[in-house]
Amino acid sequence: MVATLPDLLRLLVVPVFAWAALRDVRTRRLPNRIWPPLYAFGALLLVWEVASIWPIAGVEETRFAVQVAISLLFVAPLGYAFWFLGAFGGADATALIALAILFPTFPEYAVAGAELPLVETQIGVFSLTVLTNTVLLGLAYPLGLAAVNLARGERSANMFLARPVATESLSDRHGRLFEDDDGETRSGLDLDALRMYLRWRGLRLADVRADPGRLRDPESVGETFEPTDGGTHVGPLTDGGTAADSDVEAASQSGLGPAAFDDPWAAERFLAEIDHGAYGTVAETLRGGLAVVARKDRVLLSPGMPFVVPMAVGLVVALTYGDALFALLGVVGLV
Repeated sequence: MVATLPDLLRLLVVPVFAWAALRDVRTRRLPNRIWPPLYAFGALLLVWEVASIWPIAGVEETRFAVQVAISLLFVAPLGYAFWFLGAFGGADATALIALAILFPTFPEYAVAGAELPLVETQIGVFSLTVLTNTVLLGLAYPLGLAAVNLARGERSANMFLARPVATESLSDRHGRLFEDDDGETRSGLDLDALRMYLRWRGLRLADVRADPGRLRDPESVGETFEPTDGGTHVGPLTDGGTAADSDVEAASQSGLGPAAFDDPWAAERFLAEIDHGAYGTVAETLRGGLAVVARKDRVLLSPGMPFVVPMAVGLVVALTYGDALFALLGVVGLV
């Protein structure tokens, strides 16, 4: 492999993004401490490259400076803007900012007589290529979800967005319920918020399913506990509930109909007592989700895709093949 030393050193971040993608799939949580070292590393490589071409006077040097400026002043702020608008999670935004600093221009690698990446763009901003690759991969996810649903005989208008899963398996899953007690909805209960509620009450999901009538009564709330952030990587391995050996009475469906209490499930009390939000959950969303998981053996779940996963794959594709969108536009004659 032949490349400049800075470009060779940039390959060291590929395993970091691979690790981040795997952790994001398993826990939907990434520690903030992984990003500052990547920022510093990228800045150091940039200083190195600027020093090697200084003064910036020729055409190539000026082109390099413009590409760096676009990456740092457009792509990096774009990550923050997506987070601010709710399109990105915090980790997704910081990961994109890291890529903007680490890969402002196209690296070049000579491997077995081939020059990688194979497809470069006219603008030459590599972080933008990673972003467009990521978006294309992200768009493929609903197609994959629909294929899984079709293979299992599930056909519906929402098969691109959700799939049925066993209710008892929700404790270890991530995503958002695609239904509430009134039917299908795109604003169902986040499973992290469900785990927060269960931990707050010291319950397992099995407890709610075994005796929903009693637990719907807000007076049934006894000692409460730390709700954590609802992640599967913290707390006990069941649902996060502390009452693993609770003595739950026989199942009772009473109380699942019209509201018989001022605060069914103590939903408003839960949201008022926790010291941070529950992923945008409001009392009615929580009640609707609890009613569904208490009543049904299978529920619709929209699993979602953590953006760092297609970002890591998009980085590998960009380093080898190059810009997939640019190649696609070339095929149809638009570039």
